[in-house]
Amino acid sequence: MYSRGVAKIQKTIRLPKSLLEEVERIIKYSRCVESTNDFIVRSMQLRISILKRRELDAKFSGMSKDTDYQHDARSMAEEFESSDWETAKLLDE
Repeated sequence: MYSRGVAKIQKTIRLPKSLLEEVERIIKYSRCVESTNDFIVRSMQLRISILKRRELDAKFSGMSKDTDYQHDARSMAEEFESSDWETAKLLDE
């Protein structure tokens, strides 16, 4: 199934009745999305982006415990310290 150039797959899902009723109420009164399907798709996209962000954050948090990385980062910062200072002075002028 294709719509607006994006391949679509039809899937049957089971939702709690109260959840579906709340979604339909929001759609009816807020007009924030066109359909229940749009609401579900957007919600899934948001959840995926949150999970990807958490995954990325977890990878970066490992850097704070990596002594080799910390040493390299400190060395690079020291190497660029004088040019950073010169740039800051130029921006202030």
